[in-house]
Amino acid sequence: MRHTPASSSRYEIPGKLVVVEGVDGSGKSTQIRLMEKWLRHGGHDVFLTEWNSSEMVREITSRGKKKANLTPTTFSLLHATDFADRYERNILPLLRAGYFVLADRYIYTAYARDITRGCNPRWVKKIYGFALKPDIAFYFRVPVDVAISRILVGRPKLKYYEAGMDLDLSRDPYESYRIFQSRIVDQYESMAGPEGFAVIDAAAGIREQQSAMRERVAPLLPAGGAP
Repeated sequence: MRHTPASSSRYEIPGKLVVVEGVDGSGKSTQIRLMEKWLRHGGHDVFLTEWNSSEMVREITSRGKKKANLTPTTFSLLHATDFADRYERNILPLLRAGYFVLADRYIYTAYARDITRGCNPRWVKKIYGFALKPDIAFYFRVPVDVAISRILVGRPKLKYYEAGMDLDLSRDPYESYRIFQSRIVDQYESMAGPEGFAVIDAAAGIREQQSAMRERVAPLLPAGGAP
């Protein structure tokens, strides 16, 4: 049975939660920052949170990655701890205070990556069972080769876990990265319908993507329209 995160309306939380999801290189980070500027310009209270950014957990995660000794389960639990810390300290309190909380990746990132690494899907989703369901979850759909080309421009070397080298997909880090990202895309595609993702064509122009996002977010604004 598919696990569904709690709904914000169920707890009468006044704030709105908008998240962006997609593989690395899909352009989601650029778009969520443009969304942040748009909302701030309209006078709305906004908070942006990023995946794997908890100060409490970051050092531990970084140390484990450098030693390349993280198992899929350990990796999953570290990211879950990072998310729980940010959720309790920032996301939930600010939603209760009426903020627009914008998340550059949310629980669906964990679903996609951890399941790709072999973790049990029901177990992964149960870990994040406390998380509120977003008001909108944008999924940036992009061909894998396009996303990879964006990431590799000017990057001399891929990191061990970033390339999925822990999965023994290939001895070549770039080929491993391609396979790893392709499998993550498969996970996102399998979630798109059941999770109700708002799909954005990430191969379209930046302005076109942002316009599509604003059109979906506008009804969430207090006045029901654009800032």
